[in-house]
Amino acid sequence: MSGAASASAVPPARLGVRLRWPASPIVTLAAGFVGLLIVLAVFGDWLAPHPPMLQSLLNVNQKPSQAHWLGTDALGRDMSSRMIAGARAGLLGPLVVATTGALLSSLLGIASGYLGGAVDMVIQRFVDFMFALPGLLIAIVLVGTIGGGYWFAVAVLSALNFYGGVRIVRGAAVEQRPLAYVEAARTLGIKRWRIMYVHIFRNIIAIVFAQAALDFAVALVALSGLAFLGLGSQLGSPEWGRMLADNEAILFTNPAAAMAPGFAIVLTATSVTLIGDWVYDRFSYSGRGER
Repeated sequence: MSGAASASAVPPARLGVRLRWPASPIVTLAAGFVGLLIVLAVFGDWLAPHPPMLQSLLNVNQKPSQAHWLGTDALGRDMSSRMIAGARAGLLGPLVVATTGALLSSLLGIASGYLGGAVDMVIQRFVDFMFALPGLLIAIVLVGTIGGGYWFAVAVLSALNFYGGVRIVRGAAVEQRPLAYVEAARTLGIKRWRIMYVHIFRNIIAIVFAQAALDFAVALVALSGLAFLGLGSQLGSPEWGRMLADNEAILFTNPAAAMAPGFAIVLTATSVTLIGDWVYDRFSYSGRGER
């Protein structure tokens, strides 16, 4: 009896919040796909049916079969093994770019929103300057001129990709600044840096995560685009963007081998973005329910 009474006393809005917590089937599939990619990136050397760089000129341009699940390319290399090997670069580089962007945007955005004044003006004018720069074009010029390979391309994109999140984090920090917990922390004499980067950051971490997921998708597409142009990757390396360029010639003889890297790029970027949106929605709903 008491259980029924307590259940009926729960406001309908709160029940609605709880019912929205489980992930939708699409987000579940996205999480499963990303989890599969992580497994392939970590254990790909043992899971690949063939060495990804092994050439077999007697088996060029083969269609999918039991021996070669996605067929072979123009040099007889097993495409399924190369796709598995490409998962490591497809996750690791964008993850570095997204993590760097999350750290820098949080550092600058919270300082800009909380401190205001001259600090806010300097940071925002710097962000305006960065927005005026054609980031991808600069990356193409630098990587094409200096070279440096995959990790140099990752470093360039990390330096040019963080400013978009600064304004988003700044707006969230401005919203947090007048709240009661911040005033209480000031009254207790808690150091300003701790209020900014412990208390405020903890309350806007869902926004930072969602922005990092978007940065991951943008970085994946950018790195793949550079690799497609032959920049930031070695000739014949098992990277999805490079494989798209290398397999253009076999589009009509082996469509699976030609299009699989493109599908992997699109599915990975979409899956990570869906997960980021779901995390943000879940945290925002739980936050509204607690108020």
